[in-house]
This record gives sequence, structure tokens and C-alpha cells, in this order.
Amino acid sequence: MPVSDLGHDVREQVAHITLDRPEALNALTPAMRDRLIGLLEEASADPGVRAVVLTGTGRGFCAGADLRGGSGGAGPRIPGDVSRVLRLGAQRLVSAVLDCEKPVIAAVNGTAAGLGAHLALACDLVLAAESARFIEVFVRRGLVPDGGGAYLLPRLVGPHRAKELMFFGDTLSAADAERLGLVNRVVPDGELEKTAREWATRLAAGPTRSLALTKQLVNASLDVDRATAFAAEAAAQEINMTTEDAGEGLRAFVERRSAEFRGR
Repeated sequence: MPVSDLGHDVREQVAHITLDRPEALNALTPAMRDRLIGLLEEASADPGVRAVVLTGTGRGFCAGADLRGGSGGAGPRIPGDVSRVLRLGAQRLVSAVLDCEKPVIAAVNGTAAGLGAHLALACDLVLAAESARFIEVFVRRGLVPDGGGAYLLPRLVGPHRAKELMFFGDTLSAADAERLGLVNRVVPDGELEKTAREWATRLAAGPTRSLALTKQLVNASLDVDRATAFAAEAAAQEINMTTEDAGEGLRAFVERRSAEFRGR
């Protein structure tokens, strides 16, 4: 994979990952997808990274999987191939976002279609430029939504809205996506990078382990009953009270000062 297809750098404890294949609206090749998974896993495990920003270059955030690259073409298949590729590809990518122990911000700079839309929606916070568009494009190709779309969308907008988006495959503007609750905030195109940087800076200064545990609780909350959710909450509190940041937060409260978290 050419180095230019995926940009990555860490600045001030924030990992910046940029899909950089603008001529293809940043459609993901298998190599890009696998590298992106690796970078998310590295960020999750690296104590020097306390937040992640994911964005794209050009007119697209991500147009989904690169079907022109041969991975989605018709041809002889061995039974099990499709599900295996999906499990190890799109589903593994979305899981890498959901399972990342650092908060992940999607800065959606343009079109987010198919897997690209689901990649954005899996992030913890979603910022969208005014020119951004979200498209459940699968129905236009006669395909079933993948990349966790049928899992993510109903949890964000409810089953009826999710079906409307997936059955028709209409283009959704950034403003409409915000109205439906798919994005946190829409900003002018020229302010997207600045806003993403500001949000990431705030997150990187927060209690990193507390944020990780909070993310786990929220992500699991719609899949479990109340007793299980309460038990998970109690366990998370028990774990979090052993962190340095929890001690700092309590001391700062008693001393009536702002806490200085170290992500430990």
C-alpha cells in the first residue's frame, strides 16, 4: 500500500489518522483497511495516546470498500468466502473502533457512504462539515448492509428510521444527520479541523481510563438487561477507583482546584 493512502501522526497525545486517497473518495482497499485496524489497535494500547481523530482528504470521508479493486467483484466463490471476508474485514474494522480504549472522533469532511458511513458512526463522537453527506448505499447495489450497519443504525435512530435509510439509500445531508442524532455537531467546512483538534485536546486532557470504562459501559448498555448493566457499572467503578486519575480527581475536589489528569 502506498504510504500516501493513509496518513498517521501523534501530536500532543492525539493520534491523527487520515484516509488519503482522494481520487477514489478514500474508498478502502484491503491493505488500507488492515493498516487502519492496526493503527487503532496501536492507539488503544499506547499510553502516550489519549484520543484519536479520524478524517479524510478531498471531497470524501470514505466511500466504503473499494469494489473496483477486485474484492467485491462477481465470480466463482467457495462457500464461506463472503462471510469470512466480512468477519475479517469490515466487521473487524468497525470492532476496532468500538473496542478502542481511547475516545475516537470522526471528523467527516465529505461523503461517507456504505462502510465509510458505518466507520464514522462507530466513532464515539462525530463532527461533520456542512458539505458532508451520509449514504446507506448498499441497496443501490443490491447488497445487504455490512460493517455493522444493521447493529449501529437502530441504536442511533431507532428501527424505523434505520429501515428508511437502508431501504431507500437516499443521500442524507449533514444537517439532517444532526437532526436524526447521527452526528454530534455540524460545522462550516473551514472549521472542521479546528473543532476536531479542540475536542481531541479536551479528551486527551481527561481521565483516560475513566473514559475507556465509560465507553465500554455505554456501548454495552443496549445489549444487556438492567441487572447486568448495574453489575458492569459497579465493576467499572471498582476498577476505576484504583487509577491515579481517580485519586487526583477526588483530591482536586477536596482542595477546590482543577484536576490535572495524566491518563493513568
